Amino acid sequence: MWTPPRQVAFGRRDAREPGFDCAKRIAAERGFEPIERDVGGRAVAYPGDTLAFAHAVPLGDDRNLGSVGERYDRATETVLGALRSLGADVSRGESPDSFCPGDHSVRVAGGGKVAGVAQRVRGDAALVAGCVVVTRADARAVAEVTAAVYDALGVPFDPESVGSVAEAGGPGEPKTVARALEKAFVDGAWGEGDPQVASVDRDS
Repeated sequence: MWTPPRQVAFGRRDAREPGFDCAKRIAAERGFEPIERDVGGRAVAYPGDTLAFAHAVPLGDDRNLGSVGERYDRATETVLGALRSLGADVSRGESPDSFCPGDHSVRVAGGGKVAGVAQRVRGDAALVAGCVVVTRADARAVAEVTAAVYDALGVPFDPESVGSVAEAGGPGEPKTVARALEKAFVDGAWGEGDPQVASVDRDS
């Protein structure tokens, strides 16, 4: 678990769009460093308190951690469980025209997207990763920069589709949310004490 510095992480699909260079300039002009990532689909903005997580899952061992789809489902349920344990009213799914759209997302119940899950398989391991918007301020910042970036990329986006843990009734403190997510991945459905999970704080 960590809080990336202020940046827009572009996906591989974004790099193939005619407006990619323009989108990167727009992000930079708004104070978001443009970077490219291997995991995930469309661009995701990290204003400063939005969390990122990554969980390495070994493949082919005796723990039977499932197929690609099963790992997606397990990760999504893990995020849901962690946020609900903090009092957040969240559900599976996402609003239309949300950021980094995908089937494995978590949203405020009846509201905007809070979290998304991605996955990349390499050799004997799968990397399950994602982001979680914690604060209302970050939700506003995500909506603002994503609207401009997605417009350049020609990707539909509704600024009202961005939610946050705080909006869902959970805490607006990133470290509190990070510890709950960490505990859920370590002690929950992935197996108690999984050595593949590590905590990384931005300040360390």
